[in-house]
Amino acid sequence: MKKQVSDTFSIRNTMIRNRICVPPMVVYNWSDGSGYVDDKHVEHYRQLAHGGAGLIIQEATCVTAEGQLAQTQLGIWEDGQIAGLRRITQAVHAEGCPIFVQIHHAGIVGIAEHALCPSAYQLGDKTGAEMSVEQIHAIQQAFIRAAQRAYQAGYDGVELHGCHRYLMCQFLNRRVNTRADVYGEHPEQFVLEILEGIRKTVPEDFVVGIRLGAFEPTLEDGIRHAKILEQHGIDFLDISYGFTEEQETEKPAGFPYKDIVYAAGEIKKQVSVPVFAVNGIRTPEDARGALELTQVDMIDVGRGALANPNWAADALAGRETDTCLDCSVCQWRIDPARCAGRLLHEKRQK
Repeated sequence: MKKQVSDTFSIRNTMIRNRICVPPMVVYNWSDGSGYVDDKHVEHYRQLAHGGAGLIIQEATCVTAEGQLAQTQLGIWEDGQIAGLRRITQAVHAEGCPIFVQIHHAGIVGIAEHALCPSAYQLGDKTGAEMSVEQIHAIQQAFIRAAQRAYQAGYDGVELHGCHRYLMCQFLNRRVNTRADVYGEHPEQFVLEILEGIRKTVPEDFVVGIRLGAFEPTLEDGIRHAKILEQHGIDFLDISYGFTEEQETEKPAGFPYKDIVYAAGEIKKQVSVPVFAVNGIRTPEDARGALELTQVDMIDVGRGALANPNWAADALAGRETDTCLDCSVCQWRIDPARCAGRLLHEKRQK
């Protein structure tokens, strides 16, 4: 059956009102360094939910203070953060939209002076120290406890952050993870034990998915990871880039979208769980075309939603959406009021 962006569908028991997802995008400079939610976060996600998206996945929210990507990143590492996170879920749910939270540990690319990594690995001027088994188990427990807090805060599910060079991605890439134990011989083991631990501690209808690198380092590896995760009960696969310094991307000549959108389609051919595609999807025509060509289940529209929080509603109604203008330096991340795409959209609304 031909998929439409307006289709409803469900992930476990969570009803999704259309096939447009606002993917996780870190909002820098809004937190005070404590990892606690600010009023700006609540209003940001309320606006996105009001704008008609079928699903929102909250920005990477860190499972330990030491695992942060930046000191102003949101956190979910202590119980005191639950109340603020609950403000976000209540605001989003009041607009009729489900919300998952992406839980994250940066590993070697984080702020920690002594960065954790599955194996000793040099990245630029930073060296990751090989994790002991005890350290691995401690971080796994941090992910499991973070998922418990997410449930307590009212999220409909979590997305494990398994791409973009972060810790979980480092385990999955065999060029980064050269361990000689079970966590190296079976790179998925780190993730599978987290998934099993979460399942034991949250209700059955709580969604657990993963943002997964497709080229890890090759598409063949990404497909293998996807199939293993499906076999162990993952609820959805949100496909993006993995450890970019150690990947081999591919797409056939003439494919009209990004290589990562092609990869999402190839993974969808191999699994039955919902698959999301992302990157470079700027217009409603892009969203419809990518959905039809790849037969994935969800289209992620990130930058377009930053420029126009009503992107989904406008697209579904056939109105002009406006979109990200691809500034060389993203002004939205510095100060949303200076975002050229948003300023253009607001001008057109007057």
